[in-house]
Amino acid sequence: MRKRKVDIITLGCSKNLVDSEHLIRQLEETGYSVSHDAKNPDGEIAVINTCGFIGDAKEESINMILEFAQRKERGKLRKLYVMGCLSERYLKELSIEIPQVDKYYGKFNWTELLKDLGETYHQELHIERTLTTPKHYAYLKISEGCDRKCSYCAIPIITGHHVSRPMEEIVKEVKYLVSKGVKEFQVIAQELTYYGVDLYKKQMLPELTERIADIQGVEWIRLHYGYPAHFPYDLLRIMRERPNVCKYLDIAFQHISDRMLKLMRRQVTKDETYELIDRFRKEVPNIHLRTTLMVGHPGETEDDFNELKEFVQKVRFDRMGAFAYSEEEGTYAAQHYEDSVSETIKQARLDELMSAQQEISAELNTSKVGQRMKIIIDRKESEYYIGRTEFDSPEVDPEVLISSNGRKLKTGTFYQAEITDADDFDLYAKITE
Repeated sequence: MRKRKVDIITLGCSKNLVDSEHLIRQLEETGYSVSHDAKNPDGEIAVINTCGFIGDAKEESINMILEFAQRKERGKLRKLYVMGCLSERYLKELSIEIPQVDKYYGKFNWTELLKDLGETYHQELHIERTLTTPKHYAYLKISEGCDRKCSYCAIPIITGHHVSRPMEEIVKEVKYLVSKGVKEFQVIAQELTYYGVDLYKKQMLPELTERIADIQGVEWIRLHYGYPAHFPYDLLRIMRERPNVCKYLDIAFQHISDRMLKLMRRQVTKDETYELIDRFRKEVPNIHLRTTLMVGHPGETEDDFNELKEFVQKVRFDRMGAFAYSEEEGTYAAQHYEDSVSETIKQARLDELMSAQQEISAELNTSKVGQRMKIIIDRKESEYYIGRTEFDSPEVDPEVLISSNGRKLKTGTFYQAEITDADDFDLYAKITE
């Protein structure tokens, strides 16, 4: 065991990852050696950054805590700390159930961990972080929390009200990251399109995006986790006019049936949803839409599900994820609805929906064969270089596989490529420049 060595394990979403990166930077400043998501952790201290969004994520977090608690009992670990969403929500319960953990922190007070290690939090480094991603891209968190009241969602319970970061601070962070070699930014928040309402009394995502796009060295900006109600339409103009704002939008629609949208408390109707998508595609030609849908919410009938399936077939999303409803304590749905759809039916609907999307994805990918696209190289695996187009976000979207054929390509470098083949999920290409 190496002294002053810390292992940090991050579970859940990219927003958690950003918190871990800030913590790593602080620990390194105080002289610690830090490994992130190491396959063979060997530090004297471990920090687990947990997720508490849905049942499966909570189970994964608890299992990870238990695994490291056992390591501590066997004398392979001196200190064990837990932070993040699960800890924020169930701090008292976890303290009782897994007492081997030296201290539990919530989502926002992780800076106290440094004090408990006898170190000082360096406020002057608050925008700095040690990237765990490839050095050419980073996640950029612009706010925390959510003021929406969707029936099924525990995020507002965990994170509290929406709190936007000041625009000047975000711009400063982007400039810092560009100086470290970052070219591509995945802009993230629990609810992206609400940005600025609390600080500036209006939606400021369009202006923020424009200010980031003005920064020299920013090659790609990609927007994640928008909300369909009260969408800031000026964002579409910026996406259309600015070449470094990717024609890509991640916006969760969840459902299409008016009945279900009302039960889900989504503040939008079926007609408004179709109008919104139509406007996206008219104002930003070739925009790629990623969405998330839910099956099995309390009250969902076979007719509601068929309407959702028709929605998927009609809209033909470029990227789509789906999940089955999981009752979360404290949510409106848990308090007011009966979890009426069986797990068997939920899974069958989920499988059917994803099967339909797989066919669509295959067709859309095939339509790209012969096109020339700008790609960025992320890594090399075996005989292939792995890259992405502006329509592909890291980790969640398709990738572009390029045969090396003896040619050396540089990671983090942009190339022009021709798409030569496609399968259900990935593209194949050759470099043309």
